[in-house]
Amino acid sequence: MTTARYRPTWDLALDPLVSCKLCLGEFPLEQMTTITQCQCVFCTLCLKQYVELLIKEGFETAISCPDSVCPKRGHLQENEIECMVATEIMQRYRKLQFEKEVLLDPSRTWCPSSTCQAVCQLKESNTALPQLVQCNVCTLEFCSACKASWHPDQDCQENIPITAFLPGESSSFFKADDDDAPIKRCPKCKVYIERDEGCAQMMCKNCKHAFCWYCLESLDDDFLLIHYDKGPCRNKLGHSRASVIWHRTQVVGIFAGFGLLLLVASPFLLLATPFVLCCKCKCSKGDDDPLPT
Repeated sequence: MTTARYRPTWDLALDPLVSCKLCLGEFPLEQMTTITQCQCVFCTLCLKQYVELLIKEGFETAISCPDSVCPKRGHLQENEIECMVATEIMQRYRKLQFEKEVLLDPSRTWCPSSTCQAVCQLKESNTALPQLVQCNVCTLEFCSACKASWHPDQDCQENIPITAFLPGESSSFFKADDDDAPIKRCPKCKVYIERDEGCAQMMCKNCKHAFCWYCLESLDDDFLLIHYDKGPCRNKLGHSRASVIWHRTQVVGIFAGFGLLLLVASPFLLLATPFVLCCKCKCSKGDDDPLPT
């Protein structure tokens, strides 16, 4: 990766300007950064903001080239990321990398206790079958498959209450109803999610699945949040009625705008179609004509 270095202004004036694909601005080569893997060039400030945003939001650990049509589908290397972000952001990036490695490693798992979260090693070679796992830090014994307390000679339950493995009988988690429990599992990827505040519309950072916090019903296709107008979750979204109406107005306005744009453009497209076809026919006819001798 090449980064900018200071040079006198009279030297910069002689350099050609390079266009950044993110901000569409033109800058001297000294203010640009080239990704080693794909050789795509961006201004250093834009690329830095792009990398920091992905790390802070925790969207992905393999940071790809910002160009959506990058021919080589390049990724930024760890040393390239380290050169452009602050130390605390780089520490978060390495933490996300480690969490992803544990998630993809069938021989390792996280301790399900909310006060521990240590990494536990599975002992048996056949990791697909449920087995007893004992955390070396908090000594909690749990099932490797469902993460509940170890249940020998019993099948794993589909929906396990979070209180099954939270330590302490006097814990406030035991006094809370299942709907109001602060920790639940994503209904799609089964990753544990903690909710301390905010509305009831949740999105799992691991699989990007949107669901209702109270009943765990999918909200992936519910753009207007109709789910909170009826049933047991009625008026439990956590927003005022005015904000919900404003949200629905925005969504309907976007779809209506696209529809209106398509309606206005359709006559012009119909009128332009014969001309496009004629041009193509003339081009193909010209290609078929023999060369003059």
